[in-house]
Amino acid sequence: MNLIQEVIRVGIADLKIVKGGQSVRTSGLGSCVGVVLYDEGANLAGMVHVMLPSSSLAKENNFNLAKFADTGITELVRLMIFHGGRLSRLKAKIAGGAQMFQFTSGSELMRIGPRNVEAVKIALGQLGIPIAAEDTGGNNGRTIEFHLDTCLLNVRTVNKGTKDI
Repeated sequence: MNLIQEVIRVGIADLKIVKGGQSVRTSGLGSCVGVVLYDEGANLAGMVHVMLPSSSLAKENNFNLAKFADTGITELVRLMIFHGGRLSRLKAKIAGGAQMFQFTSGSELMRIGPRNVEAVKIALGQLGIPIAAEDTGGNNGRTIEFHLDTCLLNVRTVNKGTKDI
């Protein structure tokens, strides 16, 4: 018997929660980072598609929490706990953070991908959430899909193929 799993799509600067029988997918990860948090005990997972490293870059006070590593991860944890997850059981898998363009200036501001990865790792570390697997860096875009039934993150990298982490 082949059960068809429902795929929940996460947009850019978006976050979603999935429960058993569902998977969660996001596309267009260039310099953005896809962060998956999962709690096997609660059969629960969530994904946030982080665009920028810090909410200090927000131009307004009423901003999209999912857009930034610091606020997006905190909000995803809050939602997972609300839906029955436990902080002590959460694990993370991350992908993305590519350096999509080469800049000769060497400006730190242009290193969005590496800065996003660093900010995600800091946010997860502050919450005590271990990173179980990662596929970050490089200079190719990615599409990721997390399968809650296996806790595997399928990573499709442009011109590089597919792998599960």
